[in-house]
Amino acid sequence: MKINMRQWVADIIRQQEVSAIPVMTHPGIEQNGHTVRQAVCDGRIHYEAVMTLVKQYPSAAACTIMDLTTESEAFGAHIAFSDDAVPAVASRLLPDVKSIYDLQVPSLSAGRIPQYLKANLLAAKAMANSSQPLFAGCIGPFSLAGRLYDMSDIMILIYENPDAAHTLLDKCTQFIIKYCEALKMTGANGVMMAEPAAGLMSNDDCFVFSSQYVKRIVERVQGDDFIVILHNCGNQGQCTRAMVATGAAAYHFGNKCQMKEVIHEIPPTALAMGNIDPVSVFKDGTPETMRTKVIDLLKEMRSYPNFVISSGCDTPPHTPKANIDAFFEALNDWNKQ
Repeated sequence: MKINMRQWVADIIRQQEVSAIPVMTHPGIEQNGHTVRQAVCDGRIHYEAVMTLVKQYPSAAACTIMDLTTESEAFGAHIAFSDDAVPAVASRLLPDVKSIYDLQVPSLSAGRIPQYLKANLLAAKAMANSSQPLFAGCIGPFSLAGRLYDMSDIMILIYENPDAAHTLLDKCTQFIIKYCEALKMTGANGVMMAEPAAGLMSNDDCFVFSSQYVKRIVERVQGDDFIVILHNCGNQGQCTRAMVATGAAAYHFGNKCQMKEVIHEIPPTALAMGNIDPVSVFKDGTPETMRTKVIDLLKEMRSYPNFVISSGCDTPPHTPKANIDAFFEALNDWNKQ
């Protein structure tokens, strides 16, 4: 079913019940008996994990894997894989400023990009008759640049050689636009763009070196049938205004900030999503802890109809099913009041 995503956002805001969209695929990977390495390298295994969770939980949308290495690998970065942990960039691709100017924007056939497109295509086909949207994942331009050049060094570069930094960000943005357009063609209804590194900057720097590039992507791909959800779990509240300047349809926050504070910066027509701690609560907490945290957050946010409860980031491998069940059970009890 083709979903009008602008209307979907409006419906989420208008309804009385609070919606939930936890970012999770690892529980589905584990329930299906697969490893992280298998899921991030095989589009069918990835898709099967998504569908396992779609059938099991009343999430308002389905999410594919939040993998912050896929685009880096496409550019040529070396990736370290593990059976039990998310992939990581093993070493920087770009050793110096000259390498930035020499860098070529890759094709969509590079690395594991085809497998991620396959996962989204299969999931979109399987959900074709559903009113539940499917959100793909991609990295944001500043976070991608930091993985290619080294995160510490990119922070220095933006001050010492901003021209080189903007050159790299432009190339990253060109690729992300291509990737998002391809994800849109699979039938996905939107993309959750992970831009956590932007949370390391002030609001002004975040706008200059992240948000203006994210805005380019939003303007190219967002429309009635596809939305951008901007995720920044690095933001502690200091760069929310820069996030909103992108014009994304929704904003996803991590547990480093207070939802009751950042939501004042979010337009009432956009969704504000977050922010139960994915590690200390989802993974390492108990069902009782989860229930308390969910109810406390819902109480804080009861005056904001554009609030969507979620994990603060991707729920990690080995998150107990009992904690996920408790998340949805607590929300269900709240919505029955």
